[in-house]
Amino acid sequence: MILVDSSVWIDYFGGVDSLAAEQLDAMLGVEHLVIGDLILAEVLQGFGAHRDFRRARALLESFEVVSLAGRDVCLQAAEHCRALRRKGVTIRKTIDTIIATCCIRNGYVLLHNDRDFDAFVEHLGLRVAAPKA
Repeated sequence: MILVDSSVWIDYFGGVDSLAAEQLDAMLGVEHLVIGDLILAEVLQGFGAHRDFRRARALLESFEVVSLAGRDVCLQAAEHCRALRRKGVTIRKTIDTIIATCCIRNGYVLLHNDRDFDAFVEHLGLRVAAPKA
């Protein structure tokens, strides 16, 4: 299963020409894609026009929505953050730590366009669908 990060959905819906958005477009209807509950909220809150919100919501809800957090994931995410900090890496957003940890724990492959995930790939074994260009 491939979990698609908000960084990719935002590029996709915004018409941004990025490698990850192009890969998402190619995966739609072909790959087993999932969306995290927190990612769902993060993406949908960015829409201004109600019509665009409704269309995006319909598309996003067509995918399996998985829970990203919970006690065990949050505790492991804190440990991951601390481990990366000991290596001199600072992760800018807690949600990225939770997303990466959830993917690692559940065997999801992550499609992203966010440099904060690179440290999880390098040091903690996060698998990604496409290298960030």
